[in-house]
Amino acid sequence: MYQYDQYDQRIVEERVAQFRDQVRRRLSGELTEEEFLPLRLQNGLYLQRHAYMLRVAIPYGLLASRQLRMLAHLARDYDRGYGHFSTRQNIQYNWMELERVPDALADLASVQMHAIQTSGNCVRNITTDHFAGVAPDEAVDPRPLAELLRQWSTFQPEFAFLPRKFKIAISASADDRAVVQMHDIGVYAYRNAQGELRLRILAGGGLGRTPILGSIIKDDLPWQHMLTYIESAIRVYNRYGRRDNKYKARIKILVKALGVEKFAEEVEAEWQHSKDGPATLTQAEFDRVAAQFAPPAYDKLPDTDASFEKHLLEDKAFARWVRRSVHGHKAPGYAAVTLSTKPGIAAPPGDVTAEQMELVADWADRFGYGELRVAHEQNLVLPDVRKRDVYTLWQLARDAGLATANIGLLTDIIACPGGDFCSLANAKSIPIAQAIQQRFEDLDFVHDLGEISLNISGCINACGHHHVGNIGVLGVDKDGEEWYQVTLGGAQGNQTALGKVIGPSFKAEEMPDVVSRIIETFVEHRIEDERFIETLTRIGIAPFKERVYADKRNDRRERAEA
Repeated sequence: MYQYDQYDQRIVEERVAQFRDQVRRRLSGELTEEEFLPLRLQNGLYLQRHAYMLRVAIPYGLLASRQLRMLAHLARDYDRGYGHFSTRQNIQYNWMELERVPDALADLASVQMHAIQTSGNCVRNITTDHFAGVAPDEAVDPRPLAELLRQWSTFQPEFAFLPRKFKIAISASADDRAVVQMHDIGVYAYRNAQGELRLRILAGGGLGRTPILGSIIKDDLPWQHMLTYIESAIRVYNRYGRRDNKYKARIKILVKALGVEKFAEEVEAEWQHSKDGPATLTQAEFDRVAAQFAPPAYDKLPDTDASFEKHLLEDKAFARWVRRSVHGHKAPGYAAVTLSTKPGIAAPPGDVTAEQMELVADWADRFGYGELRVAHEQNLVLPDVRKRDVYTLWQLARDAGLATANIGLLTDIIACPGGDFCSLANAKSIPIAQAIQQRFEDLDFVHDLGEISLNISGCINACGHHHVGNIGVLGVDKDGEEWYQVTLGGAQGNQTALGKVIGPSFKAEEMPDVVSRIIETFVEHRIEDERFIETLTRIGIAPFKERVYADKRNDRRERAEA
């Protein structure tokens, strides 16, 4: 993974010292909260419902074991013993004390971590595939490209005050696991017929109040021009994006207003000024960064392992977990393993305790090469596990509450912290997620249902990405009460799609029944082993809507009669 040089380290340490003085001035009253707000946001510090929240950057979701141990230290010594992994592959701490934040940032700097640009109207954390570098279906390891984007965008003065926040994702696999279409800029790396590395650039994606999927603005860009072309696209946005209304300030609104073709023309015209300029990438620069991501010295192993196969045959619980949690790997005899942070009622989705973090760090060292990943779905990934070690790892993860066999299934719920913590939220997310998980705690049944994504957001900002869940749940405010709107038909991956609202919203206590009725409708109409999204596409939303609202009317009638 990328290692800071002396300049990187100095920049981060100087930012810590600068922020320490800013905090001192705020605590002494020299700075008002209004004056302090933009300063703290530049360092990833939010004022939430109960306390300050610190969002720590995890570039493209990649962590060294020593860094995860530091995150555990922050959870235990500065917070309340846990951290929340987000859909941006970052981690958040919800109970920070302002006077101690500079010390926490100094501790992070000691392991080459920071919270810079995790907030504010700037280029945020670059995200990518959590299997990057080990995925058998990738055209190229996207991490060097992601790191080049990170270096270019960090402290980029021209883009420090954009009309609105800006998110970039890059994918290079046959199956898009970075959801590039829902980002302000999406980058898809591929090989053309001649084997040359090319980039497909999308712009104008985003969720929130006005969900829009990104559109292709450049389909065959040589990789050397990645920075200059993206810089041109952001420059056009910075020039023409709206600043009078934050709800219409994202690049998606500009692309929609101009039209994709016109926006692409504007970018192309801007690009002519920098196309072959100093920011054009060279092979030497790419190789410099790529060297930091060289594969470890893998053992020479057979592709199959006798003990692994034996455990699969003899232990049904292990075999079920393997089907959902163990993934292919480029190197023979190895696998990537996903650890679930979705145990149901035992913990909120994405929350991991300090003790669990330390255990995962130990496993990354013991069973791999000291590295792990944070997935977009808020789970953790050990990318380099020998197949002979998978059974032992499963036993340890099971004992630690990190081996729920639900990856990609109904109870692998994506959820933001919601109204329990966030001051922007209209409604709580965590209790709804856990109530649904409790309703579907029969893992045999959940496995029989097959792949279903359920995403929950506590407000229209869509941090839980409810728009792209097969089943999406959005918290809304109705006369001061918490209600929940349901969408169906969203999807991630190569067939990314936005869900459609099925009708009026529901009370919190109704949500487990609503999801049950949706699932019952799916089971009734399913043909053989169809996935939920396939059945929904075939029969449409109408049968689901009819069942949900008919049963809701019957429930109300029965309560009235009682």
